[in-house]
Amino acid sequence: MPEPEAPSRREALISAAYEVLATRGFEGLRTREVAAAVGVNIATLHYYFPHKEDLIRGVVAYAMGRFRGTLGGAGSAEDQLRAHFRGVRRLSRDEPELFAVMAELAIRGARDTSLHEIIGDTDQAWRAMLRTLLRRAQSEGAVPAGLDADGMAGVIVSALKGTFMPPVTQPEVVERTIRQLEALVGLRAAPSPTPRGHAGR
Repeated sequence: MPEPEAPSRREALISAAYEVLATRGFEGLRTREVAAAVGVNIATLHYYFPHKEDLIRGVVAYAMGRFRGTLGGAGSAEDQLRAHFRGVRRLSRDEPELFAVMAELAIRGARDTSLHEIIGDTDQAWRAMLRTLLRRAQSEGAVPAGLDADGMAGVIVSALKGTFMPPVTQPEVVERTIRQLEALVGLRAAPSPTPRGHAGR
């Protein structure tokens, strides 16, 4: 029996499944191939993930974790909102496979009740975090006081999820979408950087 204290093996299995989803979609996801890619047998995979659904849950958690990593942190709510948008821009540029996986999950989730619930839970958590940030940004005077924070959080999630769907995964499309969201939210224009050689003048 494999050692339960080996999180790296569990993570390796999730990573291998993630790569398959990104390149071949759900139709190409075979647990035996995932196990072989990590150098373990199918019994070992089933030790960590008794059912294929459990492995998919692990992939969803990993993928959503990449997005959640762009939320939170220090600074004002305005700073955190801007950091979130910057983070999504960076992910679209540097990790296109993440968008491919999220598209697969969204498509499959429309007809898979269990997966739909998983994605729904993560979407609700995402909206809740954005709603909190937007309300804090309102109290800070960074966005208009009359903004419907709950409705805008839903708009942001829906718009960004729309960028996951093929063929709308190009970074330039993501950039245009985020610029419009920033304008819609009412974030103040970011201050222009001080030109080099002019600091302190």
